[in-house]
Amino acid sequence: MIRSAQARDAAALAVIYNHYVCNTTVTFEESPVTAEEMTRRLQAVQASGLPWLVTELDGKVLGYAYATKWKERSAYRFSAECTIYLERTMHGRGLGKSLYRELLAVLADLGVHAVIGGIAQPNLASVGLHEKLGFRNVALFREVGRKFDAWIDVGYWQRILDGDLKDIRG
Repeated sequence: MIRSAQARDAAALAVIYNHYVCNTTVTFEESPVTAEEMTRRLQAVQASGLPWLVTELDGKVLGYAYATKWKERSAYRFSAECTIYLERTMHGRGLGKSLYRELLAVLADLGVHAVIGGIAQPNLASVGLHEKLGFRNVALFREVGRKFDAWIDVGYWQRILDGDLKDIRG
């Protein structure tokens, strides 16, 4: 089941995210996030009018996806950046694809024109997910992050949503 995230999900969201914070370069955050901080982030996204979705099974949150403003300037108001995280044992089961499809459909309904995903490199699974959903690579920034004593590149993938609503929903 996919639904809008609620404050009561914050602890589960933090657990999912903190695995990536502590063990991977997928996020450039370096310190674990508390449930309270995750609640603040969730509320900020929703207050901006953008979606934060979770996928769950039997009441357990297995992943989440959300969108934020791409940039603050007014002319960027039709663009959003998307983010997705799955519980570490849930990869390769189609959950990410379903969750992202729903996120893209909600964004299209909101009038978002361009969706951008930033992916720390290398990350073949995330690149594959984005490209299966129609994102195309548009940029590579070399050595813009440093974590675990290594320089990390970040690639950007983009999808234009106008006219694609039927395709997005599968």
